[in-house]
Amino acid sequence: MTNPIRVVLVDDDALVRAGLKMMLGGASDIEIVGEAENGRDGVQLVAKMRPDIALMDIRMPVLDGLAAVREIVASGSATRVIVLTTFDADDMVLTALGDGAAGFLLKDTPPSDLVDGVRRVARGEPMLSPSITHQLIAAATRSHAPDADARALAESLTQREREVALAVARGLSNAEIAAELFLGVATVKTHIAHLFTKLEASNRVQLARRIHDAGLR
Repeated sequence: MTNPIRVVLVDDDALVRAGLKMMLGGASDIEIVGEAENGRDGVQLVAKMRPDIALMDIRMPVLDGLAAVREIVASGSATRVIVLTTFDADDMVLTALGDGAAGFLLKDTPPSDLVDGVRRVARGEPMLSPSITHQLIAAATRSHAPDADARALAESLTQREREVALAVARGLSNAEIAAELFLGVATVKTHIAHLFTKLEASNRVQLARRIHDAGLR
């Protein structure tokens, strides 16, 4: 029997926290281990409880979700942060992902999708819908010129890794990359895991930005 996915909820709206708790509480493999009503308490809660996942609202008092994500990532915590938002094109979501968040969920996400999203991120899969991935990657790469550091990181990539990386930068899903490059989905996931390490990225948006900054075509 595997250990449950340990989750903390960080949102200043008690009703939102109650709703999330109710939706996630029905899953036998998910355990809510704590709640916080602002980003500062959320950072402290993550440090204390060391959960697998933190569901983090963006707009909160004391310390907002963006700053909280940065602090959690900078601390070296193994906790993966999923940011919560009301709008799927929110610029602050892009910022959070660029800062190292593992994905995002809309607050009106259906319960089954919420549970699936938490499970996917707990497995190490960045949770971004294909349509939003396209938007975020486009925004993330729009204003970034090539730089030497990114080029140096990219020099370690194999030819196949470069092909996979370029496909990610175009916003393709794992299944689409597998079909285009005649690979198995599991193989694509392995390549992407290597890319995260080699390009020092923690999600697909950061990965796309590194590819853009490296000037790969």
